[in-house]
Amino acid sequence: MTLNESEFDLRSFTDLPLRPELQAVVAELGYIEPSPIQAESIPTLVEGRDLIGQAATGTGKTAAFALPMLQRWAEVRPERNRGDAPFGLVLAPTRELALQVSEAVTRYGAGLGARVLTVYGGAPVGPQWKSLQQGVDVVVATPGRAIDLMNRGALKLDSLEVVVLDEADEMLDMGFVEDIETLLDATPDTRQAVLFSATMPRRIEALAQKYLREPVTVRIRRAEVAEGEAPKVRQTAYLVPRSHTTAALGRVLEAERPKAAIVFCRTRLDVDAVTETLTGRGLRAEALHGGMDQEHRTRVVERLRSGRTELLVATDVAARGLDIDLLTHVVNHDVPQSSEAYVHRIGRVGRAGREGVAITLVPPSKVYALRAVERLTGQPIEFSPVPTAADLRGARLERTRAALAEQLVGEPAEDGVRAMIESLAAEFDPVDVAAAAVRLLNAAAGSPDDDEDIPVVTAPRSARSGSVREPRTRGGAAGTRPPKAGTTRLFVNAGRASGVRPQDIVGALANESNLSGRDIGAIQIHERHALVEIPEHAADEVLRSLRGSTTLKGRRANVRRDRGLAGTGAGRSHRD
Repeated sequence: MTLNESEFDLRSFTDLPLRPELQAVVAELGYIEPSPIQAESIPTLVEGRDLIGQAATGTGKTAAFALPMLQRWAEVRPERNRGDAPFGLVLAPTRELALQVSEAVTRYGAGLGARVLTVYGGAPVGPQWKSLQQGVDVVVATPGRAIDLMNRGALKLDSLEVVVLDEADEMLDMGFVEDIETLLDATPDTRQAVLFSATMPRRIEALAQKYLREPVTVRIRRAEVAEGEAPKVRQTAYLVPRSHTTAALGRVLEAERPKAAIVFCRTRLDVDAVTETLTGRGLRAEALHGGMDQEHRTRVVERLRSGRTELLVATDVAARGLDIDLLTHVVNHDVPQSSEAYVHRIGRVGRAGREGVAITLVPPSKVYALRAVERLTGQPIEFSPVPTAADLRGARLERTRAALAEQLVGEPAEDGVRAMIESLAAEFDPVDVAAAAVRLLNAAAGSPDDDEDIPVVTAPRSARSGSVREPRTRGGAAGTRPPKAGTTRLFVNAGRASGVRPQDIVGALANESNLSGRDIGAIQIHERHALVEIPEHAADEVLRSLRGSTTLKGRRANVRRDRGLAGTGAGRSHRD
């Protein structure tokens, strides 16, 4: 079935076939009307049917599969022992999304006592193994770590009841198709299979045809917006090193001077640090996070609505449910964890034909995430340079000039100021007097000293192109070219003889580290080894995450810096 949001007759959550414990947590979270994808998916999944769900925007897909999974688990809970294999498995493309899904499932299942475990690469495998041995009910995993634990005998899937592929298109884009098939092949034919995806390319349809049984298909199309009411949002991104994100944000917001904005941060600590930085620049910013009581929260939001505050710095959870009509800007201090989260955030501005602005601070390793947003929305996101110290000084002077001009056209006040200026002008040049006054004004306003340079960085080549291409190789190291500037090369001791392909390496690195497939550059496959280019700035973190090895084609493979041709950040090579 295909539904338009505008044609959908929303029912209440209380009408859905969910247990009282789940209804209670839904009500506590403030959910009243289910989204279209939730209303259509939940009854079908509670019945045990397989399902393909497609929704183009952030419409609550996690609740759409998590609530019915917990409903079905609760029905068989009395028959299960504490050490039994998992009831449900959710596969997600990145550890960030896996953690986000796991948090939601934990919250929904708290009243039922559901045990939820997140497993992902880049973290010690021991604690994850131990938790699985003790028994869990739902596992949320990235594909590579799930296979690793399955091969070790820790993750048992032969009695699994529900498997969910979340963001299936993104998992396939990242090269996880073989991992997904390996995991699905290990599950029983009787299990329920659920596939959620923002897009539905042929590869997804082929996967669904192979592994889902007579699935119900639910597609939610965006409602048509009346002419003149379509959102008008200028989307801008600033590419900055992660360590300079907050400083760059202060400059951008001082240049923009939004009338009413929400600045989204990932954690409470970030909220507090960003608020302090922005107020230090003379911007009126206030923090909003889960550590505040409802009365404080209400006062802060009201000050933003009334114009007494310009900036509300908040976490996603704290900002949930806020509806501020006059919001002019949405600002992402960090790239949102999913494309849907980005779309949901920017949907707060540009309503009813008004213009709005969406600003995102992006480290080079996260450019791929914006490319995913562009594919989802079909709208470009332009990169702009971070304002320089000279830019900001010019902007401050222009604001001062405008304020002075406004004063000069009014009636002069008899407050002794004119007499003081006339006295100074008799001794000094009047222009020098005015310049000194402006400098004192700016100093009194606490204008920051922006002498510290914010480094100019460029996105990895693969992130800019939006694809990972397999280079032509000439069979051995003699045909190996030096790495490109700004990259380094990793050596993997597995190659064609082991059946390794570029997509296997992309999937392994993306699963075990913070890299995405779009961060990874040229991959050269040789007979018994492979070489892969990654951004130089990310190399140490990647190797720490891998701890010297990863899993390729079900076997352990060692990974290290290439000793024959290693990048130095400038495209040169050296030998150990």
